[in-house]
Amino acid sequence: MSRSSIWSLQTLIRLALALVLLLSLGACASKSYVVLLPDAAGNVGKVMVSTPAGSTLLQNANEGALVGGTPGKTFPVDPQRLNQDFGAAMAASPKAPRSFLLYFEAGGTALTSASRDAIPEILREIQQREGADISVIGHTDTAGDAQANYQLGLKRAEIVAELIGNTGIPRERMAIESHGKTNPIVPTPDNTDEPRNRRVEVTVR
Repeated sequence: MSRSSIWSLQTLIRLALALVLLLSLGACASKSYVVLLPDAAGNVGKVMVSTPAGSTLLQNANEGALVGGTPGKTFPVDPQRLNQDFGAAMAASPKAPRSFLLYFEAGGTALTSASRDAIPEILREIQQREGADISVIGHTDTAGDAQANYQLGLKRAEIVAELIGNTGIPRERMAIESHGKTNPIVPTPDNTDEPRNRRVEVTVR
């Protein structure tokens, strides 16, 4: 499995489960609870808390359940309690990955003007993360044959990597690859010109 595939899987897991925190409150309370938090984009997954006594489904933001509590019983966790119980853990958590899509003019390696204007935002995100890892994946629409599109996707990824590298970001921190026409955002028949599929995806971790 490639490095980018592993990252993609990690992203899917994060979106599916959001963020689950388990707190051992210690001898003074002798209780633990699980709380479901949204991810950085506001997405909320679902988590099942299961014990021999039964199961409790968490599916709303900031919804909690006692471990070993009454099955099906949940409670809201307000921001003050969340910060008191989990503040240190959340502060120590790594920053969630952030992805950017850059689009290209048809048939070549020229970025659209809007995508070129988005490069500074990507650079700011990289600079905010010490030792950031960067994935740069090139894509094409379905016009043309598979091998030509693979090469075109790779050239697009290289162009974006060069723009990032020209600002002093070390090349060794970038994983560069091409998916050609095999991974479209918008599924289309073969030989279809679709602007949203002519892209490079940059993910910063």
